[in-house]
Amino acid sequence: MKHLRSQREFIAELESIGEIQRVDTEVDWHLEIGAIIRRSYDLQAPAPLFTNITGYEGTGFQVLGAPGALSGPAHPLARIALSLGLPAAAPGQAIIETLVAARSKPGIAPVTVAAADAPCKQNVLTGDDIDLFTFPTPLIHGNDGGRYIQTYGMNIVKTPDGSWTNWSINRMMIADKTTLACLIPPPQHLGIIRSQWTATGKPTPIVLALGVEPGLPFVGGMPLPENVDESEYLGALFGEGIEVVRAETVDLLVPATAEIIIEGHIAMDETVMEGPMNEFPGYNAHDASAKAVFHVSAITYRDGATLPVVAAGPPVEEDHTIIGTMAAAEILHNLREAGLPVASAWYPFEAAVHWLILAMEPSWHETLGIDAGELGKRIGGILFAGKPGINAPKTLLFENDIDITDVSEVVWAFATRAHPEHGEFHFPDLPSDQLAIYLDEDEAHSYRAGKVIHNCLLADRFAKEKRPVKGTFANGWPAEIQQRVLSNWKAYGYR
Repeated sequence: MKHLRSQREFIAELESIGEIQRVDTEVDWHLEIGAIIRRSYDLQAPAPLFTNITGYEGTGFQVLGAPGALSGPAHPLARIALSLGLPAAAPGQAIIETLVAARSKPGIAPVTVAAADAPCKQNVLTGDDIDLFTFPTPLIHGNDGGRYIQTYGMNIVKTPDGSWTNWSINRMMIADKTTLACLIPPPQHLGIIRSQWTATGKPTPIVLALGVEPGLPFVGGMPLPENVDESEYLGALFGEGIEVVRAETVDLLVPATAEIIIEGHIAMDETVMEGPMNEFPGYNAHDASAKAVFHVSAITYRDGATLPVVAAGPPVEEDHTIIGTMAAAEILHNLREAGLPVASAWYPFEAAVHWLILAMEPSWHETLGIDAGELGKRIGGILFAGKPGINAPKTLLFENDIDITDVSEVVWAFATRAHPEHGEFHFPDLPSDQLAIYLDEDEAHSYRAGKVIHNCLLADRFAKEKRPVKGTFANGWPAEIQQRVLSNWKAYGYR
């Protein structure tokens, strides 16, 4: 595996395969950058690197857009694969299996380096010098309530007793030059740790690390269990600990190669208005509400710092690639640990983290000796028991006879195999994400809603020798006919 240890190494790797588009023309942080990023998603174009930003000329500061989005047809998952140490052309299932394998390895703790060896310490702002507008944070969407500096960074907190450090991604908007407005859902790990600090009567020490090494945002979006340190899992994945350095004003370790570090505390009960901001379901947002306040006590940054930016919205953007990839891996790990013969798991990015696809080994019925109804109950009991199931409102259950990373095959199999009357297993009143637009007000505010598993299984409905087989080119013609057609394809006039 190739461990890219900084965002700068990541940019260089992307540039070497044609996946960086340097934008040297002057662009405005006010909406123009966001629109270009959105357009790059739609075209699966190279990641835009903005080097000349209105009002920030001569500072050396840059913005990297679409850092974890999809790429062109030659290597569509390149930004995901390279972030996780794999070749640019790695297919989806190879990425998932690599992540699952790392879950069974012991974590490797970060390695602390001296401040003199940490690029993130090249510039230090404290006291009256603190100014969040130092950096070219864009106003991303036309209806956003403010400039969101945190769309692809790491929120780092640890419990009051120091036993658990959590790395996560939650949006943060600049409220003024020294404060951020933070979305902190109480059921998420950041919210759980904040509640522990509040119980002690103290604000929550926190670091926001921006422009970190590319694997960190992915593990930050992985639904690992409570008390598991995401940075140690990343160490297990790469076989070595990431480099960290002590923060200036809070008792936390921060990524040494980060572009920007923002330190401070989350107030216990102080709030400020935040939002609206478009989110991963893909619709324009309209509502603002009071959110937690992050008071900044220090900012450190690299010379010529580059801020990563995500323009959240319809698929496919980083909410979908990160949550989809990492949650699928954690779910597959959990189901296999429970002894279920699950061949693969995948979130089709096009479904905006609303569909989870599970593929069972074709022999599941003979191996387990149960029917689909009982299997659905067992899967639901594991899937919805913890954090991974929060982003799995609709699960489609197949045998492993289709490519579940190919959305066209998934749609075909779902449409033709799920019974319209008794093809669903329902699980009411479970922990849920609050952003899905189909939720009613009570469900959204309580973070609880129903889930469903769609039964698209065949093995318990047909004798083994009579199970439907997809009538593909490979399955429907003798081998000699297939070979003749392939050999003569150009002779037929095709190109």
